[in-house]
Amino acid sequence: MNTHYEIAGQGSADISRQQNRVLRNTYMLLGLSMVPTVIGALVGIQMGFSFLAGSPLISFMLFLAIAFGFMWGIEKNKDSGLGVALLLGFTFFMGLMLSRILQVALGFSNGGSMIALAAGGTGAIFFTLASVASVSKRDFSGMGKFLFVGMILVLLAAVANIFFQIPALSLTIAIAVVGIFSAYILYDISRIVQGGETNYVSATLAVYLDIYNVFVGLLQLIMAFTGERD
Repeated sequence: MNTHYEIAGQGSADISRQQNRVLRNTYMLLGLSMVPTVIGALVGIQMGFSFLAGSPLISFMLFLAIAFGFMWGIEKNKDSGLGVALLLGFTFFMGLMLSRILQVALGFSNGGSMIALAAGGTGAIFFTLASVASVSKRDFSGMGKFLFVGMILVLLAAVANIFFQIPALSLTIAIAVVGIFSAYILYDISRIVQGGETNYVSATLAVYLDIYNVFVGLLQLIMAFTGERD
């Protein structure tokens, strides 16, 4: 009987070690992924990068096609070095796409401080919710379906606003994005802690997208309420 309990305890310890390893590797790769993101954003700003600015709908659809292509490739190769390479390539692409809103922010006299505030706010949200998910050990997987529906609704609203260009709807979408993807941070970190996600490449992709969207949403809100023109 003692041997049985020892084996069970050993198995539980092995699972815990694996979950901690996945979480640690996720954080390390997440930190690394920020490097190509920053490089992509800086390159985009220097180039004055604009992704088919004259055709917003085509631009949006092409962006989704490229992004989903990257994500498909990352998931397909998540157990090899190619998956990591694709992830870093994807984050460079996302940095390029980020440069457009950064250019808009830098058009304000307080643009630098607004970007810093959005980055600081995103970091605070991430570390708070990641800590809650890690320390509480509570299972937040039940949020998944609700969050997915919310994300689809936001996506549809964003497509609709390409045509209508309603400022109030833009603000509503930004608020929803911050709320939904903040909750996704809790959900995705919880999945790692609970053992629902065992691949750190997939985990990094999910958490990266959460952080990226929270940052963009926060920056849009900060620009709307505190942006100062010269």
